[in-house]
Amino acid sequence: MSKMVRTFVTLLFIAAFVSSFFIAGCTKHPNEKQLAALEETKNAALAAEAKQSTCDNDKRSLQSQLAEKKQQLESMKQEKIAVANRLQSM
Repeated sequence: MSKMVRTFVTLLFIAAFVSSFFIAGCTKHPNEKQLAALEETKNAALAAEAKQSTCDNDKRSLQSQLAEKKQQLESMKQEKIAVANRLQSM
């Protein structure tokens, strides 16, 4: 009896699984709503990539400015030390 119930339940699950494909309405071609969603997603991805590129360029620019300012700071420190040494020698 248990084996027959188990077989029936298994067949029921298989039938439900197979019928879900027909109920869901799977087709080979996307509908207009799906195409619009795909186009919207594509445009959002392209905009995000463009923004990332802009941010990367800004980051490179800021990093070069930072390096330049650090170099200026170092030269100012050296100049300060030189001036302090000249003042002490007077």
